[in-house]
Amino acid sequence: MSTEENEAASLLSTVRAPGDLRNLTAEQLDVLAAEIRDFLIAKVSRTGGHLGPNLGVVELTLALHRVFDSPKDRILFDTGHQAYVHKIVTGRQDGFDLLRRRGGLTGYPSQAESEHDIIENSHASTALSYADGLSKAFALRGEPRHVVAVVGDGALTGGMCWEALNNIAAAKNPLVIIVNDNGRSYSPTIGGLADHLSNLRLNPGYEKVLDLVKDSLGRTPLVGPPLYEVLHAVKKGIKDAVAPQAMFEDLGIKYVGPVDGHDREAVESALRKAKNFGGPVIVHAVTRKGFGYRPAMEDQADCLHGPGAFDIETGKLLAPASLKWTGVFADELVAIADERADIVGITAAMAEPTGIAKLMRKYPERAYDVGIAEQHAATSAAGLAIGGLHPVVAVYATFLNRAFDQVLLDVAMHRLPVTFVLDRAGITGPDGPSHYGIWDMSVFGVVPGLRLAAPRDAQTVREELREAVGIEDGPTILRFPTGSVPADLPALRRVGGVDGFGGVDVLAEHERKDVLLVSVGAFAHMSVDVAGRLAEQGFGVTVVDPRWVRPVPVELVALAREHRLVVTLEDGVRTGGVGDALAKSLRDAEVWVPLRDLGVPQGFHPHGSRNEILADLGLTAQDVARQVTEWVSRIEEPAPLPAAAPTRARAPRR
Repeated sequence: MSTEENEAASLLSTVRAPGDLRNLTAEQLDVLAAEIRDFLIAKVSRTGGHLGPNLGVVELTLALHRVFDSPKDRILFDTGHQAYVHKIVTGRQDGFDLLRRRGGLTGYPSQAESEHDIIENSHASTALSYADGLSKAFALRGEPRHVVAVVGDGALTGGMCWEALNNIAAAKNPLVIIVNDNGRSYSPTIGGLADHLSNLRLNPGYEKVLDLVKDSLGRTPLVGPPLYEVLHAVKKGIKDAVAPQAMFEDLGIKYVGPVDGHDREAVESALRKAKNFGGPVIVHAVTRKGFGYRPAMEDQADCLHGPGAFDIETGKLLAPASLKWTGVFADELVAIADERADIVGITAAMAEPTGIAKLMRKYPERAYDVGIAEQHAATSAAGLAIGGLHPVVAVYATFLNRAFDQVLLDVAMHRLPVTFVLDRAGITGPDGPSHYGIWDMSVFGVVPGLRLAAPRDAQTVREELREAVGIEDGPTILRFPTGSVPADLPALRRVGGVDGFGGVDVLAEHERKDVLLVSVGAFAHMSVDVAGRLAEQGFGVTVVDPRWVRPVPVELVALAREHRLVVTLEDGVRTGGVGDALAKSLRDAEVWVPLRDLGVPQGFHPHGSRNEILADLGLTAQDVARQVTEWVSRIEEPAPLPAAAPTRARAPRR
């Protein structure tokens, strides 16, 4: 039988809507689960994407869609990278050939793709708040609809989850919270565990449950010590001691579990009881990330959480190794930590992706993972700084938006030396608009006393990181994009700078002073290319890298005076960006040279490769050169000074 005939004969090809699942037998559902895993591995191996989390939720998602009636019942995924199986069973199989690529499926839920998606969410710990509001809306409108929120165990380390739980309990609306706990493997010792639920409660007082809950829910400060004591009592065999549900039920939320998340029938049983309860219920499902695919289960780092294209047999990435921005930062941070005992690292559940893991391995007592809690990370860093240390907080650029108030009032107002390192700054591409780090230069540019650097290559990452941790009178930000680092681009000369800090790098210059092109960060190579293109048209361009873009270097103002036009080029939103800031500085200095700014328009731009998105936005060398040529061509050449009239001697008076 051909491959096409096999696909046509598969159960997966018959599932185009959630209702199709309800007609399948238990045996057919087991086959379907295996087919879905094969499908995911085959597709993601070619496109890249979030593989590990989705292999772990196959049975859970099938049970979810058999028990609840989507889209009438609303299903919300917290950190939507675990929604691939949901996409498969809601009619989007065909889009997986271009997953996370132009014209294909997004990597997260998307309202534009399906009526089954309601929130386009890829920031963790938010789904419960959405669910709280949605369930209240249904109650007020008298609509008999259920709301289901699927959250990871990591989400419970975020403060918003606990704020939402408090309100969900008070509202008492029918709302089911599935905690997908993939923190460790779980093998139930009692068959048919879910069938023994009584009054929506379980008392699983055994060693494996003690370890599981202590390792996952116990990581949350609000839960930790009291819950540990309760479970310690269970371990000792005190028959009437309460289990993890005590903490939730004290809030007024019923608790079911732990249930084996790979036992579909057990999950269905738990979900049906939760659905029929009529109030808020937590269903604790224990899954294993990467389940069913050996390379994922054996991947010690993250169970192939989000690989690029890979070899199916081995799980090894196909792309050749290259020098990454994150790797350069990680190496230099450890080198600085070797020299300075006051350097400490903080990350928010992103140790490997942000490079802090390297510091953790060498100096475990000097690196902290605070969980999905960026706000706490910023203010905890403030406390470390008050205590005489210099914290380096490494997060994705988009995630620091969540801690703006803490950076402003807890760090900057106290003039504390905290360095924030923003990975994945600018247009990142396949992960889509929620992951684009395009807001930081605009949002944090208003923070008094904050200095923000945008390195252009590996050498300037090292230089500017060292400059950042050398500042002791306020916060600093170092931002860089994702992917491979371009070749080093040495400066022709540096203008200004004091005691090894600051200064503007001149990357290209011409004897004509037509255009001052201010290049921010990773756009440096493209800017030099643009200068060459304009030289062919007879225009002279000076390309400068300000290095530290906030506050605006005074050297830029002086350089602007010498040119007919100033153009800024930045990988961030134009509104409130570097161009806006430089324009204000020029006005304040009464420098009336015209300025044009090129950057990312305000908006939520679709997913695709970084190069595709930049091309759409007109941020390519060809587009920029054409635009700058048009602008400078409209500016009149300065009129030559008139020749001095000859001086005539006066005739003497008679």
